[in-house]
Amino acid sequence: MWPEAGRFGVKPLATSLRRQIFSSPWRGAGLTAATVVGTGVLRALAAQAGAAHPVPVDVVFGAAQVWVNCATVLAEELLEKTAARVPDGAARVLFLALTALLPGCADAPLVAGTGLSAYSALAPSNGLITKSNVHVDKAEVLAAKTINIIPARFPATVAPKFSAQQRDLVSNAVDRALCVSLSRRFVVVGPNQPADLTVRAAVTRVSGTNEIAAGASVATSIAMSFVETAVPIPTPRIPLGMGAISIEAEALDPKGKQRAAMVWAKGANMMFSSARMSKASDAYDLAAAFGADFAQLLIKGESPFKGSGIGIDLPTWQGIRSAMGLPAKYAACESFGRSPGLVGVVADQVGLPPEWIDKGRTNGFADPAAPKRRTADLIDGSPGGR
Repeated sequence: MWPEAGRFGVKPLATSLRRQIFSSPWRGAGLTAATVVGTGVLRALAAQAGAAHPVPVDVVFGAAQVWVNCATVLAEELLEKTAARVPDGAARVLFLALTALLPGCADAPLVAGTGLSAYSALAPSNGLITKSNVHVDKAEVLAAKTINIIPARFPATVAPKFSAQQRDLVSNAVDRALCVSLSRRFVVVGPNQPADLTVRAAVTRVSGTNEIAAGASVATSIAMSFVETAVPIPTPRIPLGMGAISIEAEALDPKGKQRAAMVWAKGANMMFSSARMSKASDAYDLAAAFGADFAQLLIKGESPFKGSGIGIDLPTWQGIRSAMGLPAKYAACESFGRSPGLVGVVADQVGLPPEWIDKGRTNGFADPAAPKRRTADLIDGSPGGR
């Protein structure tokens, strides 16, 4: 017999699956998941007729919900990464008409800081909902084999209303996403070891999440799980108080010459962003998205929003393991801590703040060279210079 799949089972699981797949490094897995689940839906529908134990309708619709969620993730990814590649003419007019149906995002100004060694070579390279200025020496980047990551900076002056813990959580999300994604092609070594490229990043602007609006979105989503509908209906996030972030990063060669750089900005949106009751929640999620995009710049030597192909890569097995909270491919990535994994999926489902779930860096400090100062930050909330 089929197990019962009530309102507390399939639909919330589908929502969590969508959010987890959309998070780095699960982005791009939507196509595979949609294909697999879609096949299951067709088989389930076929089994309705003449089966000894017909498939319950709620199981079929639950599987359909997962399928729709995965396809939605893939659609957002396709629109984001292919906007600049659609040719002029009727095809482009049709494409723009379709993208007009996308929900609005939080305003995300592109803000350059003062941390990069050079800004003059940067050129606009925007996605559909992401803004960026990019520079890359393709030949030099593709020739590199090893890479190290200097912990990202998040100065207290950029987001004075964020606690030291929240700032450290966001900057660490950048580092962790960079490390996991760069492991696809590079050998990642420790920050004090020689490498072909050295990556450093900094948060330059943040708009915090409105916790009340996020809480209302979570409550609405939970309430909708009690509503029985013939067709699964996604619950959009309330489009108020959504967060945004701007980040800059560069990759330097052993002589300190800039080989790649990016200034990047993106805001949360009502369809693809999780609502969680924390001022730092959107910044935390978007920081990981930046890490994936900058890593893509270094892996392929071209903007993640332009170039050959459709810009979507299925995750590696190691990337999936890392997303589940298992050990990273390289020991250097362990210093950035592990993903909350399945615990994070459950917490995301009920809107818990990421700072309750993510343990952050393994040493507990944003700046390993100054543990005493950072300890004071975590205790009294005083500015720590990040």
